[in-house]
Amino acid sequence: MSARFRVLAALLAVVALLPASAAHAAPPELPDQIAAAWRTDRIYVDPAMRPAFPKSELDRIRAASAAAGFDVFVALIPRTPYTVKQYSELTTLLQARVGKPGLYLVWTVSDEYWSGTEQLFRPGGLKGRQLASVQGDDKADNNIVRDRPAPKIVRTIQQAGTALDGRALPPIPAADLEPERRSRTGRSVTDKEDLSAYTGMGVGGILGFVFVLLATRSKSRRRVSKWRPADGVRTSGSPREVTLSTVRAQADRWIPKATRALRGLEKLRAPTVQQLDRRDDARNRLDAARTLRKAEPDDVLALAGAFVLARQAHQVAVGDELRPPCFFDPTHPSGTELAEWSDDTEVPACRTCAQTVGRGETPRGLRVAAKGGLFGVDRTTVPYWTLDPEDNPMVATGCGALSDDLAERVELVYGGVR
Repeated sequence: MSARFRVLAALLAVVALLPASAAHAAPPELPDQIAAAWRTDRIYVDPAMRPAFPKSELDRIRAASAAAGFDVFVALIPRTPYTVKQYSELTTLLQARVGKPGLYLVWTVSDEYWSGTEQLFRPGGLKGRQLASVQGDDKADNNIVRDRPAPKIVRTIQQAGTALDGRALPPIPAADLEPERRSRTGRSVTDKEDLSAYTGMGVGGILGFVFVLLATRSKSRRRVSKWRPADGVRTSGSPREVTLSTVRAQADRWIPKATRALRGLEKLRAPTVQQLDRRDDARNRLDAARTLRKAEPDDVLALAGAFVLARQAHQVAVGDELRPPCFFDPTHPSGTELAEWSDDTEVPACRTCAQTVGRGETPRGLRVAAKGGLFGVDRTTVPYWTLDPEDNPMVATGCGALSDDLAERVELVYGGVR
C-alpha cells in the first residue's frame, strides 16, 4: 500500500505542477500577439476593448482599409506603460514581425482621447512622397476630432494613398471635424495674427539680409563647442542629408499635433494635480516650439528645435514617457539609448546612431551652415554641435538631449517673438 500511495502522490504532484507551469508561462509580447492576430484579421482590437468598441467605427476603418489599394495593418489598444515606453518603436517592431510593405497604424486610448503613430513601408524600389510631407500639407488634418479613432485613421489611410501614387485627398466629412472648425468662413483672429506675423517676418528678413551685407559679424572664426568625439573616432559618411523643407515639415506636423493633445488635456472638467502639471509642462514646450518656428522659419537648427519641443509637448500632453532627442540628429527617432561617445561622455542617441558610435564612428549628424566666411556666410556644412554654444540654445543643450531646459533657453533668447 505504501508503494501505491507513493506512486499516487508522485502522479498528483505532476498533475499539480502542470497548471502551475502553464499559469506561470510568460505571455507573448504585445507585438507578437498583434502580428499573430493580423494573420486572420488586419484590424486588431484589444480583447478587453472588443465588447464595448462601436461597430460603426470598426466598419469605417475596415471599409477604408479595403478600398486603399495597399496593405493596411491597424492595432487599437489601450495606453499602458508598455505602449508608452515603446510608442515610437511599435510600428517598426510590428513590420519586422509581419515582413510585408504597407501602412502600419497603432492607436491607443486613454481618458477617451485617441492618439496614434503610423509608418508607411514601401515595396522595394517604389518611390513617392513622404507620408509626413503629405500630412504637413493637409491643413484640414489639424482639425479632425480625437474622441474616436476612425476619423483620423481613415484620413491617414487616404494620406498614405496620396504619398504612394499622388491620388487626390477627398474632403473630410463635417462630422469628423471639431465643432468650432466646421462652419468657419474667412480668416480667424489667429489666422490674421499669423498672416500679419509672417508678412512682418518677410519684410524683416529682407531688411535683415541687407543689414548683414553691410555689417559683418566680428567673429570671423568659428569657435568649437565642448562636445567633441574622442581622439581617433572616425566620422560616419552616411549619405543622408537633412533638408530645410524636411525639418520644416516635421515641425509643422508636430506643432498642430501637440496643440490638439494639449487642447484635450485642457478640456478635462476635473483635472488631477498630475494632469495640471502635465498641462503646464506641455504648454511651455509648445510655446517655445511656436516661438522658434516663427522667429527662425528658414533655419534648419531652429526648426529642428521646434520639432523636438513640439514632439515632447505631445508626449507630455498624452501621458507618454518624456524622451530626449537623438543628440547627433534631433530629427531622428528619440534618443532611447545611451551612446558612449568618448571615455567620459555618454549622450542620448537613436538606435541607428548608437550602433554607429558602437562601431567607433561618429554619426554624420545634423549638419548646418558654418559661421564665418565672406559677409558672415559659409556654404560649408558642419555638425551642429561644433558651433558656438553661447549664442544658440539648440547647440548649448544638444537640442534638449543634454539638458531639459531647451524651452526656457528659447524663451530667454526669443521670448519677444510670438
